[in-house]
Amino acid sequence: MDRYAELSGWRQRFSSLYNVPFILQLAWRSAPRLMAASVAARIVIALLPVSALWISKLIVDLAVWSSAHPGPVPTRMWWLVGAEFALAATGGVLGKVIGYCESRLADEFSREVNLRVMRHAMSLDLQSFEDPSFYDTLERARVQASDRVTLLNALGNLVQQTVVLVSLSIGVILFSIPVFLLLIVSLIPAFVGETHFAFLGYSLAHRLTPLRRELDYIRTLGTSKESAKETQLFALGEHLWDRFARANATLIASNRALQIRRLRLGAVLALVGMLGFYGCYAFIVWSTLQGRLSIGTLTFLAGALAGTSGQIQGVFAIFANIADQALFLSDLRAFFAVTPKIRAKRDGLPVARPIRDGFEFRDVCFRYPDSDRLVLDHLNIRIGPSERIALVGANGQGKTTFVKLLTRLYEPTSGQILLDGVDLREYSLEDLHRQIGVIFQDFVRYDMTARENVGLGQVDQLASEHRILEAAWASHATEVIDRLPRGLDQILGRRFSGGTELSGGEWQRFALARAYMRDAQILILDEPTAALDAAAEYDLFSRFAGLTEGRMAVLISHRFSTVRMCDRIVVFEDGRIFEEGSHAQLIHRKGRYASLFQLQASQYT
Repeated sequence: MDRYAELSGWRQRFSSLYNVPFILQLAWRSAPRLMAASVAARIVIALLPVSALWISKLIVDLAVWSSAHPGPVPTRMWWLVGAEFALAATGGVLGKVIGYCESRLADEFSREVNLRVMRHAMSLDLQSFEDPSFYDTLERARVQASDRVTLLNALGNLVQQTVVLVSLSIGVILFSIPVFLLLIVSLIPAFVGETHFAFLGYSLAHRLTPLRRELDYIRTLGTSKESAKETQLFALGEHLWDRFARANATLIASNRALQIRRLRLGAVLALVGMLGFYGCYAFIVWSTLQGRLSIGTLTFLAGALAGTSGQIQGVFAIFANIADQALFLSDLRAFFAVTPKIRAKRDGLPVARPIRDGFEFRDVCFRYPDSDRLVLDHLNIRIGPSERIALVGANGQGKTTFVKLLTRLYEPTSGQILLDGVDLREYSLEDLHRQIGVIFQDFVRYDMTARENVGLGQVDQLASEHRILEAAWASHATEVIDRLPRGLDQILGRRFSGGTELSGGEWQRFALARAYMRDAQILILDEPTAALDAAAEYDLFSRFAGLTEGRMAVLISHRFSTVRMCDRIVVFEDGRIFEEGSHAQLIHRKGRYASLFQLQASQYT
């Protein structure tokens, strides 16, 4: 590390201390009474060592005096012994109180931070989650949500040890200021060294985050049921094992190299500190032999000196630990600083019920972040209210992106999207989403009950069994529910005990049911029958007209047998509309759609 980088590291280290108030605010918000009780107990217990040392001094001096003046044991001796016991008992009880408060505070703090991380993650838009670098930030924030409990403990220890240090230091300073200063100076190199290597450890952990994510991904591939079939059939086990082992070896080697450097330098600096301490200790022993100190004072100063040395090292180490843990808080704060690219307009307009004029894409272009390719290229299209349109075309032509813009999961790069003649950005985002029922091709499989797998489409109607069964009937999911051991209360998936796994087609029926569950004016179906067999597909689309009556419907499908029932078919190519019309019109034109339809139909003859 060059000098500039090292100075930059120190600046970053000290500037990270600005993160400490942030963590204290979170802790106080999560459990104010526990935090106050813990601090109070630490302050009291911190004053016990100097009190115990002073009583020990008095006991030793009294014992020396008694040995020189034979007679009954002075009553004061027993009071002093009793006082020492009382201090020890107080320390023991307060130690248990601190342990209880910290354990409870850790639970409450983890709950508070994890809830905040979840809430903030859910407030972000799709663009954030499709950015690979965001996942590094999210992963570090997720880890910090649990790991920063140790920082709270370190802050508590810093308060306690600082009070101990101040009280013991007063005794050493009253004896000799130079001795105290020598003790501090001899311990500074070890403090600087530990802080330096702690910062290097943070920098290394930051750089290795992508590698750790890769390890987690490979581990998941090798152990999950979703990948088990291909792992076994393609004999991928050895390859994945070897790749994981090599990546893990890189991780371990990087950590080992840093720890070896830390061990070598740390041992040398620790010897410097020990030389300083024993130099001071030798001085007070010499002073006692010269008759300048009593035996009791020697006992007090020896204990105070040892305690001060230990506390200085402890405070330095804790301070360095806090400064370097605070660096990790920068990751947590960086996550909370991520803002959604799509802003919900305050006092946005409600969507008209019913929609009057429909949607209009006016000269819309779109490219994904960090890409120069236009996914949608000057697109112009209108969708009328209650109109059913189908989007067809090869993969990567912009169909799903069109849906993301329609639902305002993304903003257009240029151009304008209008709803009833008003820019889509003028509407309440929450109300707009409330009007949309959607099933994406990569739909979610919820390891929850069958009731929830349907009802999550309209959370406020989760208790309405009638609505749930109605939506399930529309998607033919009732046929699956009737076969489940516990009906709607059956847990789906194998993640939890007692769960029942479904086929791909059965899962898709539940995803469709969620879309139908929503009392929405706009229904979007992205490859809704991809996992269904021919009979289930026919039954589903035999109800399509009734299910979409009075709604605007957008259907994406590669199966032309399903799109022919739509009012209009739009063929996408290179982010543009290549041709559009009804099924009959497009077949009559004998263009791209007609050739694709004939090609697909020929497979069944």
